[in-house]
Amino acid sequence: MNRLQSFAELYRQELLAQVIPFWETHSLDREQGGYFTCLQADGRVFDRDKFIWLQARQVWTFAMLYQQVAANPAWMDIALHGADFLEKYGRDEKGDWYFSLNQQGAPLVAAYNIFSDCFAAMAFGKLYQITQEPRYAEIAITTFDRILARQHHPKGHFTKQIGSTRPLKNFALPMILCNLSLELESLLPPEQVESTIQLCLEEVMTTFYDNETGWVLENVSPDGSLSDSFEGRLLNPGHAIEAMWFVMDLAKRKGDEQLGEEAAKRAIQMLELGWDPEYGGIFYFLDRKGYPPQQLEWDQKLWWVHLESLICLAKAYRQTGSELYADWFEKVHTYSWAHFRDLEHGGEWYGYLNREGRVLLPLKGGKWKGCFHVPRALFQLSQVLA
Repeated sequence: MNRLQSFAELYRQELLAQVIPFWETHSLDREQGGYFTCLQADGRVFDRDKFIWLQARQVWTFAMLYQQVAANPAWMDIALHGADFLEKYGRDEKGDWYFSLNQQGAPLVAAYNIFSDCFAAMAFGKLYQITQEPRYAEIAITTFDRILARQHHPKGHFTKQIGSTRPLKNFALPMILCNLSLELESLLPPEQVESTIQLCLEEVMTTFYDNETGWVLENVSPDGSLSDSFEGRLLNPGHAIEAMWFVMDLAKRKGDEQLGEEAAKRAIQMLELGWDPEYGGIFYFLDRKGYPPQQLEWDQKLWWVHLESLICLAKAYRQTGSELYADWFEKVHTYSWAHFRDLEHGGEWYGYLNREGRVLLPLKGGKWKGCFHVPRALFQLSQVLA
């Protein structure tokens, strides 16, 4: 029995007895379709707008549970409930996915954000795997093709920056494509999968990596050089750590042990950088030179940062067997279970803490938090730790 194996059942029970029942009970819009994501601590709805990437993430979550945990017809029904709403209302005339809709499905915010498309592709790709319904595969493939077509200018004419003055490229899209390419591998031509994976690994492991500090950067110049600007100095430890478990999954697929160990090492470098020595927990944003970040929420402690770190540490421990990763896992686990869980109402975890670790927003879901990071992490951890 490995050192962390005893945690596996704890995470499984939290997933199945607490978190998933919360979303089953409170999130379904039975009148108009889709899901409510703006939920108070006790599950009451406080806003009825629907955000495409959160709708798609919840479709993916319940489809994944149906595929990986149990063929529960209720989970299939919940996944299809959200997918039907997305099919009817989610895309504009070009096939790009809106950012948000009102409760009835009328568009509120245009298709400016390519991450709506990324999670829609994930959702319909997973639905195809469990239903074999051809139109779901078609939606996933055409969406993925649109993502690749837009990847160098993901916001198109919605971009605010004057690109010719200080051109920068961002870490988020190559990072997510590492995971998305694996999610959709069975639907895509093998050569497209391989070329996408190779390009993403080059970007994530080389272009956005600062050899001098050992840190992963959020924005770099097109040639990979550093930019001494707010954006160029920006560090997001959670983003980098999440990317490293994506890379470990790719390394496992490729049989590349060295790549997996390098990803684990970089994750620890970012975790050591991001850990708050005074109050514990992981900072949201930092500045590469130690200057004040422009993000006013820089010192908040966010749910997804800690959960993605736990996944990464569990996979790093499995990859290397080093006690360093087990030590860090127990440290992040202790902080996360003490601060993000809701002992009064149970169910889904809180998302936003202040620096001291107190709940900042007493919500379980909103515009940016939905049914995704907590259940995905609990599932991943229950599997990896076992």
